[in-house]
Amino acid sequence: MSKHLFGQIVTPFGTAANNRGETEGNITTLQKILWGDEVHTTVSAEAIRFAIRWNWQMTHGEEVLNRRWNDKDARNEWADAEFSKWEGYLDDDVLGFMSARAAKEDGSSSGAKRSRGTCDKRRARLEVTRAISLSPFAGDITFNAASPGATPSASSTGRDPVPYGTEMHATRYQYGFALTPEDLEDKERALFVVDTLMELNEVAGNQARFLFDFSPEAVIFRWTDDFAPRILYCFAMSDGGKVSMAPLLNKIEAGDVDPEEIIVGGYCISKEELEVARMHGAVVVDGVKAAADELKQRMKNDLKIK
Repeated sequence: MSKHLFGQIVTPFGTAANNRGETEGNITTLQKILWGDEVHTTVSAEAIRFAIRWNWQMTHGEEVLNRRWNDKDARNEWADAEFSKWEGYLDDDVLGFMSARAAKEDGSSSGAKRSRGTCDKRRARLEVTRAISLSPFAGDITFNAASPGATPSASSTGRDPVPYGTEMHATRYQYGFALTPEDLEDKERALFVVDTLMELNEVAGNQARFLFDFSPEAVIFRWTDDFAPRILYCFAMSDGGKVSMAPLLNKIEAGDVDPEEIIVGGYCISKEELEVARMHGAVVVDGVKAAADELKQRMKNDLKIK
């Protein structure tokens, strides 16, 4: 029976803002979603996937990737746009791909039967959820002004300061992921996934103006035979500002999640809840890196990876 890896990650507390060109008037906006009857800010799974790919490129070099980001020209470049040897590339194997091509001939004008297009595809083995803020969005907006002459195209004279507003949210984000290593062409690549998730930095609109650390400050891993994750979005913000994992503890106590499958790491989680998880039989460590090391050792043992 295949082993499945599920995880839930909480980022450090920070001030999130965006610099991606999406505005309402002169206000740079954050993406939002109605979550639990309140408005929360959110970051797309696509942005997280891009950050994962960029981390691989910076850590392992371009050679391991089919799709490489050219930061100088701000565009993607392909080593093998036909995906003829996708098995050899880390990103194609883990993140999947799709290349749809239209039919070479259109039979509508000649009356002939229309030929079909082709599609090369592989479903992503690493699935990532959308990141949701732990706290609701209060609607904070800051007023800013670019210094005189800094943005000539936005100024009537080319020298005036340009005012603009920015939505900002002081919060943490949580997101989850799922992966079945034995579905990969090279199951050892699952270890690269764990390492990368432990060191993500900038995601989405974080640029020079707005730095938000997306590396984990708390993690829950589940290494299991179960097909269902059962731990997604199991974090919440407690009244005292601590991170709570009460939904997970409820599932453990109800018998829906085997605590021996669970690894928890992160000093920002309520100490009382960490002690409850430890009492039930979960592995509880202080840091996220220690949790990742424990997980990788279990993966190596079960997958027979040296």
